[in-house]
Amino acid sequence: MKLSLDIKDPEHPYSLEELKVITEDAIEVDDNHSYVRVTFTPTVEHCSLAAVIGLCLRVKLMRCLPSRFKVDIRVAPGTHATEAAVNKQLNDKERVAAALESPNLLNMVDECLAPSYAS
Repeated sequence: MKLSLDIKDPEHPYSLEELKVITEDAIEVDDNHSYVRVTFTPTVEHCSLAAVIGLCLRVKLMRCLPSRFKVDIRVAPGTHATEAAVNKQLNDKERVAAALESPNLLNMVDECLAPSYAS
């Protein structure tokens, strides 16, 4: 299974792949166990939008994978000052649902996921 990495960074006019925030090596897919883990590396240790980037990754996967998949989104170990808090937020169903109820946040996520931004 190949996942598209064409997600725009919320602060830069580049994709997360172009910025090396996400790489194919950082995506683990276990189709037999319906499990996906994505580990991303924020551009800086104090990236204020790390949770938004992780939310974009989660929403992209929610929209393109069958609902049977469990998705685990993680900040690469040692790459962010609040790594544990961001990981907890990104993998808590209630927090994710609450975040997606915010129109401003949902608009930001949709902008990052909009197709052909780089065309």
